Amino acid sequence: MDPTRIAPLLGVPKRFTGSSAARHLTERQELLDDDIPYLLLTPGPLTTSRTVRQAMMTDYSTWDVDYNTVVNQIRQPLVELATDQADYTCTLMQGSGTFAVESTLGSVVPQDGKVLIISNGAYGKRMVQIADRLNIDHVELEHGETEPPNLGRIRQALSEDSLFSHVAMVHCETTTGMLNPAEQVGKLTTEFDKCFILDAMSSFGGIPMSMESTCADFIVSSANKCIQGVPGFGFVVAARSSMEKIKGQARSLSLDLYDQWQEMENKGGKWRYTSPTHVVCAFAQAIEELIREGGIAARHHRYCENHSRLIDGMARLGFETLLPLELQSPIITAFRYPEDPQFEFARFYERMKARRFVLYPGKVSDAACFRIGTIGNVFPQDIRELLTCVDEAVNELGIQMANA
Repeated sequence: MDPTRIAPLLGVPKRFTGSSAARHLTERQELLDDDIPYLLLTPGPLTTSRTVRQAMMTDYSTWDVDYNTVVNQIRQPLVELATDQADYTCTLMQGSGTFAVESTLGSVVPQDGKVLIISNGAYGKRMVQIADRLNIDHVELEHGETEPPNLGRIRQALSEDSLFSHVAMVHCETTTGMLNPAEQVGKLTTEFDKCFILDAMSSFGGIPMSMESTCADFIVSSANKCIQGVPGFGFVVAARSSMEKIKGQARSLSLDLYDQWQEMENKGGKWRYTSPTHVVCAFAQAIEELIREGGIAARHHRYCENHSRLIDGMARLGFETLLPLELQSPIITAFRYPEDPQFEFARFYERMKARRFVLYPGKVSDAACFRIGTIGNVFPQDIRELLTCVDEAVNELGIQMANA
């Protein structure tokens, strides 16, 4: 994505165009608030900048030309974050990320289609639930929550059942923080000529990737993840030719991806039904700030630095990660509970929240753990402060750390 071309669309001041990531981070530090009660170290919603929140202070009509211009101005940068090829498009969909995933599965898979759903966590399981509810023919290729997708098993499944028309997988499975091998799976789907639906909810905008590198036909994400907006809508990036093929296939009225796309294309950015106007304005500001930071590469670097400091510091304090480092994303990390029976997550959580850090409970079915996110408007100095507060909370609660 070329900031010098996109920045003017979003009203970025010329002095910021092409600025270095280092300079931008210094400017961003000045925006860190004293008035926010805590930092959300979660996979989303995230802690946002003051300027993103301020962008929601104007009321717009959904029919207003200025507002619909903003809608179109965020659609094109999203395409350019995903690909540098022509003939791609982006559709916005009201609701949480799950709404966008359900819209995609329910609109993209035809009545006679069949989906191989690769599952190794709660969000892969959620795709299975969606397919069940919508009566989409599917097979779940289940892996353990701490196991990466097995390429051999995927190849075997696609080889043995020619009826599969689609493959669906979560890129970053925030149940554990695992980064699934989207590029390798994408190559398999291309080899077998299957349509690949990639849930990049917690990775898009924060991890370098593209339509080409992942071989994805549809990439799905959300406003309140790595682009650092607020909750209220998801989005889908796809080739125009792929969108044209799904006309009339939707299993839902409000979640009809094709009809939503056509409305936006033909009516200047208009949504079919009431859109989250304040959230859209916040997202436009968030994209501007992503560009000013230096794009996805610079943001990924910051997230990785946050994550590296977290892993090293928590290890020094005696905490063990659930996953080995080679499977771990820089998005969110699951830590095992300390062995000391004195440890109770609810008490630990409250001590940390009192110190302005909000952690995330675990979601793994057979392991006692909690999670710490390293994305959002969070910087390495915040992680340093977090580690100090973790140490204080552990001592305050009298927890004996076996590995410290």
